[in-house]
Amino acid sequence: MVREARLDPEVEVIWDDFHAEVNVPSEQLRRWLLTRGSGEEAFGPNPDLDLPEPGRRILQVLTKRKVDLTPDDIEVMRNAIERIRELSAAKPSRGNADDEWRHSLLDLGHDVLIER
Repeated sequence: MVREARLDPEVEVIWDDFHAEVNVPSEQLRRWLLTRGSGEEAFGPNPDLDLPEPGRRILQVLTKRKVDLTPDDIEVMRNAIERIRELSAAKPSRGNADDEWRHSLLDLGHDVLIER
């Protein structure tokens, strides 16, 4: 019989909150970040390493299982949750039509056009 590893209850909450706030699937986020990082001098020899931050770290966390999280991953998750909530609370008067605001959220893996 396989025994489940017990996780810190706080990690459970952070995991759930992170996956609620980061609502863009990992492949879609990767494509978005590649688009954002495709400036004149953006790509080096390995495009995955040149993805814009913090999106690259968020993308890395999205590929992990809960039991494989490191303390750095948990910090990335906390920061993403906090930043997404801050930006969402500061919705501009133009709302979803404000590309700069929406793109800032997309950089974090959150699309305001995806209904919850």
